[in-house]
Amino acid sequence: MRPVLLAAFALAALVDLGSLAAGFDPGHLVAKPLLMPLLAGYAALSRAPRLLVAALLFGWGGDVLLLSDAEPAFLAGMGSFAAGHVCYLLLFQGRGGHQPFLLAGYSVALTTTVATLWPALPADLRVPVAGYSLLLTAMAYRAGSRFGLVTGLGGALFMLSDTLIATGVADWSQPPRPDLWIMLTYIAAQVLLVTGTLRAFEARAYPAATYGEVRSATP
Repeated sequence: MRPVLLAAFALAALVDLGSLAAGFDPGHLVAKPLLMPLLAGYAALSRAPRLLVAALLFGWGGDVLLLSDAEPAFLAGMGSFAAGHVCYLLLFQGRGGHQPFLLAGYSVALTTTVATLWPALPADLRVPVAGYSLLLTAMAYRAGSRFGLVTGLGGALFMLSDTLIATGVADWSQPPRPDLWIMLTYIAAQVLLVTGTLRAFEARAYPAATYGEVRSATP
């Protein structure tokens, strides 16, 4: 089933991105809600930690809510993504070490982004966006400092995707087809977070298995 789910996810991603590139809204409305459930199913069958599956499902909740342009749906979607970031933070704790230069870089990125966007954001969204940005940055930093390069790239792309959303909310000038770039970076982010996490847990399990084999072969 894992290859089937992975192929279905890839197909849904292609349909979604192709629909956004062509300006075909019905294709996006159908494909986007399929993405995270398929990726979560693949992760679950790969024996991923429950927190990873939960993070993906909270991402699915955010995806569905953000299909609406209404402000309450935007806030609820941001809350769902925030819950997913909490899952990632809990998942990434207790591994690896601190990286001061990476922490400094993310701190500068967070401060600069929030300070620049703040005046242009609607007044009732400033505090929620700032709080969410802090949580997202913490997740991205911990992904990179605790779970390696692949997972770290996933966290960085998640930040980029959500920054593109925030600049749209602030009515900054946007590149052509901004939704395409938002979804492209978001899909890549989630795939890298899943891939990096699975590799990290497999690497942790492998030495124990090897040691067991060596012990069992010893007279």
